[in-house]
Amino acid sequence: MEPHIKGEWVWGVAESAHQVEGGTRNDWTLWERETAARSAARARGRIWPEYIRAGFPSPLDEANYISGDAADQRHRFREDIELASRLGINAFRMSIEWSRVEPEAGVFDETAIRHYREVFAVLRARRIKPFVTLWHWTHPAWFADAGGWKSPSAIDDFCRYAKRMAHEFKDDVSDWILLNEPGLWAADAHLFGRIPPGEKSIRSLVRAYFTLMNAHRRAYAIVKERNPQNRVGIAESMEYMAHGIVRPLFDYLRNFYFIRSVLDSLDFIGINYYKRVSLWRKNSDRCSDTGWEIYPEGLGYFLRKSAQFGKPLYVTENGIADARDAKRPEFIRRHAEEAISARASGVPVKGYFYWSLIDNFEWADGFWPRFGLYEIDYRTQERRERPSALVYKEIIARNQNE
Repeated sequence: MEPHIKGEWVWGVAESAHQVEGGTRNDWTLWERETAARSAARARGRIWPEYIRAGFPSPLDEANYISGDAADQRHRFREDIELASRLGINAFRMSIEWSRVEPEAGVFDETAIRHYREVFAVLRARRIKPFVTLWHWTHPAWFADAGGWKSPSAIDDFCRYAKRMAHEFKDDVSDWILLNEPGLWAADAHLFGRIPPGEKSIRSLVRAYFTLMNAHRRAYAIVKERNPQNRVGIAESMEYMAHGIVRPLFDYLRNFYFIRSVLDSLDFIGINYYKRVSLWRKNSDRCSDTGWEIYPEGLGYFLRKSAQFGKPLYVTENGIADARDAKRPEFIRRHAEEAISARASGVPVKGYFYWSLIDNFEWADGFWPRFGLYEIDYRTQERRERPSALVYKEIIARNQNE
């Protein structure tokens, strides 16, 4: 069959360390213990579909909001990479857990570093390229205790970590994502108080946001100086605003401001796209289990809009919470079509990563949102293939690049 995609292209899956590895000790694990009871109490005041309410763990239980062993991937990474390989992917987006490799300021854990080197070796044996994120929303306790991204030492701390990782994995990693969704994280952590440190302060938001921006610039220069051939990018959240009258301002401030500000320190741009947002009530038939409105055309919009930046583009996250796997097959088909169509029209799209390979701990929502191509039975940690995994495998096989 003639390939539908010519030239450089990767098909992949994406995940983050805290959400799947388990056994982490960072600012999130502390936050989870402090807020689990409140989260469960709020959930008991909601009306839930029976298939979600009866799941394990249930959103009504405190255990749902404590990551604990998560999907135990720190022990089961070989099994999970084998599952990923069966899909036919050639790229795997993952993150390094900062708190695991640098448990104390300036003190690096050689055992943790060896663990990630082993993960990279298993990926290499499967001919799967790692795209590695250095910061995916979690922080060592010592970093958070010092003030997090508001600390005067935050940039130096992050750059020390980035420099060490670039050195340790110079033979294993060629594609780095320094920051994942910095704009969304800063708002949720410092303005809306939804995630640690749980602040509601415009001043804190601005300070953390611009510190992240400067940290990206500095770390980019450090990684490129050490490994000039490496490609260094960012993954930023983008949401499609349904109302055209406010869309330009929404795009400028929420979706593109951070990227524009660090554009000279980017080799590629990663787009994390999940949903359309609206000021009005949404049609539940077009929504995921989390209430996010499905709108595949939004992905095409952002890919074409991002072509203006003149950088290679990747869909670094795109997925759906769908415990019954009823909407996921069509979700993947439609969004993959948008990416391929954008590529065919001349947009420099270089790949697509589905979020996620396996079910994961979905931050403040805990375990109940099910994003995985493979279902996790959290009682036993058994992995079970969902029908949508076969759909994605079929799409990949039908659209292999030359």
